[in-house]
Amino acid sequence: MDDFPVPVLWTASPTATLDFYRAIGYTVTHEQTRPYVYLALEAHGCPVHFNSPPKDFAIPAERVGCLVMVDDVAARHRELTAALRAAFGKVPAKGRPRITRFRPGQSRFTLVDPDGNTLLFIQRDEPSELEYGGSSELADLAKVLDNARILRDFKNDDEAAARVLEVGLGRFAATAAPVERARALAMLAEIAVAAEDPERAARYRGEVRALNLSDEDRAAVAVDLGAGTDLERWLTDTR
Repeated sequence: MDDFPVPVLWTASPTATLDFYRAIGYTVTHEQTRPYVYLALEAHGCPVHFNSPPKDFAIPAERVGCLVMVDDVAARHRELTAALRAAFGKVPAKGRPRITRFRPGQSRFTLVDPDGNTLLFIQRDEPSELEYGGSSELADLAKVLDNARILRDFKNDDEAAARVLEVGLGRFAATAAPVERARALAMLAEIAVAAEDPERAARYRGEVRALNLSDEDRAAVAVDLGAGTDLERWLTDTR
């Protein structure tokens, strides 16, 4: 059998850690609080352990805990979403704990536990070389859209993605194809939904509707607008 590492994360409250991970489907394989804290949990054959943080150490509010490589990242996101919704009454998308949203075609998402440990779930066969935005084959607003996609989907930085889109629209709106402007506005609407700002989301959607788009382009943009609608359901569904 090959060697494999086991991540050891920090917990400030063993009880809260155990309650959270049990709620999302982990099994406790070892529970110790004296003479020191040590917890071992496992899900899908993947262990994760916890102990107390160093004494008098300034712990970051959030930190990368571990990567979790999975065969079907979309299915795992659905599984965790359902468990979190059952435990909290809705999907926790802000603060701690929280889970990031997932769009078709993504290959990763993030789960943050109550202590700020970050578990990054990644599709096992994700390409080893990814184009992290700014493809040399793109230009102007199309390149801006690509950069914003990476900031949103891979770096989980909605604020940066929104800034890139707003600046890009300011620079290229006059020369960009209407469908590119519509896609940028639709992405901004989806980010506004994630920020729980329905007024801003409605404004961006209104700007999309006001654009002179062909039937083909409007159908293409409907997919981008649908991402915001899907996100609204994901955030508010209590089933």
